[in-house]
Amino acid sequence: MNIELTLNGKKISAEIEPDMLLIDFVRAHGCYSVKRGCETANCGLCTVLMDGVPVLSCSVLAARAAGHQIQTLEGLQEEAEEFVGFIADQGAEQCGFCNPGFVMNTIALLRENPDPSDEEIKAFLAGNLCRCSGYEGQLRGIRAYLDWKKGV
Repeated sequence: MNIELTLNGKKISAEIEPDMLLIDFVRAHGCYSVKRGCETANCGLCTVLMDGVPVLSCSVLAARAAGHQIQTLEGLQEEAEEFVGFIADQGAEQCGFCNPGFVMNTIALLRENPDPSDEEIKAFLAGNLCRCSGYEGQLRGIRAYLDWKKGV
C-alpha cells in the first residue's frame, strides 16, 4: 500500500506493507534518533510527534500516519538545542539512550505548557524509561532551563 505523510517537513510518498510500524518507517527514512526499546509501549524511547502530539511509534501502524505530520528529533534540532545542554549539565545523560524520547516529550510539554510545575513535568515525562539517572537529573535540567528563560 502507498502512504503519503510529512516527515520533518518533507513530503514523503512510500510503498509499505500494511503491518509496518511507524518506528520502522521513520528509521527506514534516516531518523535514527527514534530508538527501539521495549516494543510494548512502556519505555518512551520511540516517541515521535504526530501533528504535534507525542505518540509511541512502536505502537502505531505507519498507515495510520498517512496524511499526518511526523516529527522526530532530527527535525527538531534547533528547538531542542536550547535546553538539552541544561539536561546534560545535570548528569542526566549518562548513556544517552533514553535522551531522544525525553527531548521529544519535553518539546511537546513546553509547547503545551511553557511554565510547568515540577509535578507537571514529572507527569508528562512519566512514560520515559531511564535506567541510569533516576529522572531527577532530567527534572533539574528542565527546571534550570525554565529558570534561565525567566532570567532567574
